[in-house]
Amino acid sequence: MRKRRQRRGVSYRKRVVDINRIYDEHVNDGLSNREIWRRFIYPVYAISERSFYNILSASADPEKTLPADYPSLFGFKD
Repeated sequence: MRKRRQRRGVSYRKRVVDINRIYDEHVNDGLSNREIWRRFIYPVYAISERSFYNILSASADPEKTLPADYPSLFGFKD
């Protein structure tokens, strides 16, 4: 029997891009991963800490990246 692979949609990829961007902004401020999750990620996305770590380690395959003109889920300014 073959093992099923989970398919990830565009909304998941957008969330991964947004969360990684937020994480990258705050990681150099000296905050721990838990603090970044608690202050900046959880209030917006309401995901568990484990999901946060899974998203941080999500694959960065070129075929899974979003085009540059794809809109953000929440319209954060860069």
